[in-house]
Amino acid sequence: MPLYRDFSDHNAKILVWKYDKNEELNIQTLLEPENAEKVKDYHPKKLLEVLMVRKLLKSLKPDSKILYNDREPFLSPKDAEISITHSFPFAAIAISKNKIGIDIEKFNPKILRVIDKFTYENERGFIPSNNAVTFYTIIWSVKESMYKLHHSKFWSLKKHYEVRPFELEYLDSIQCRVHDDTISDELKARVKFFDDYCFTIVEE
Repeated sequence: MPLYRDFSDHNAKILVWKYDKNEELNIQTLLEPENAEKVKDYHPKKLLEVLMVRKLLKSLKPDSKILYNDREPFLSPKDAEISITHSFPFAAIAISKNKIGIDIEKFNPKILRVIDKFTYENERGFIPSNNAVTFYTIIWSVKESMYKLHHSKFWSLKKHYEVRPFELEYLDSIQCRVHDDTISDELKARVKFFDDYCFTIVEE
């Protein structure tokens, strides 16, 4: 299984795979029996993404499973933290000793239609109008990664996740924050670009 990218560091293995139609993805050997009902109505491409993630897992931890608490994935046995993301033809997995969130997003001008859903007007002053798609995609992706790290169904990307102003020349340490009335956790995001996609990593 040829890897497309490896963004691993001293805390985590972070692998990205690009779909290859010649690669065997056997649902009988890759999918956990516990998830059979969950995926039975999935679109074929979404099912491929699920199987790609499992094949990545087999390369790292062949005796582990990915199970779900509500929609949040966890490893069984729970001997490490996990985060997964996919956007066909890509799938990625992160396995870490600390909490971690990863996300992949394709750069798409349609994001400009929904900026009010995940940012406030006073958060946008640093974003250049001639490169707004890139900046908003990064912000969305960083917030999605934080959400996976600090998961709560009661939180919103707009109210509780903050991405501080950044420049495209310095994407390895974007300052960001998860907060509500009781907590305020300062974090840093790493952002990578490839094939017109944005890939973000937030580690605790």
